[in-house]
Amino acid sequence: MSLDLSKKVVTVRPDQTIATKQNLPYYVGISTETTGAMGLSMNLVVIPPGGSPKAHYHKGFETAIYILKGRVETQFGENLQESVINEEGDFVYIPPGVPHKPVNLSDSEPALAIVSRNDPNEHENVVPYNP
Repeated sequence: MSLDLSKKVVTVRPDQTIATKQNLPYYVGISTETTGAMGLSMNLVVIPPGGSPKAHYHKGFETAIYILKGRVETQFGENLQESVINEEGDFVYIPPGVPHKPVNLSDSEPALAIVSRNDPNEHENVVPYNP
């Protein structure tokens, strides 16, 4: 086995959010643009107090979420008729193509989560969903 010593460990320290199609502030961590990642992305998402992004789904890619802070209700499925409540310390999995919409259940504190997908250009594969 030969090691490619030209490969480097990359550190990303995002200091500002980007606007997303879901209408949520994202601190972009790992992506093709920031690190050259070829098969994954990882970001910090902030859901403001009482906030909720636009309903959406991810075309062809899985989503894994780790809730760092807060309680979030995720409405999902056809017409967003199902829901699950998650809190700090929970891992959440969303299959490709499943419509969903997280809602921060606190009126005073932001909810924070690490979001990872097997898509290094994940913002290009977000599809709005109108139930």
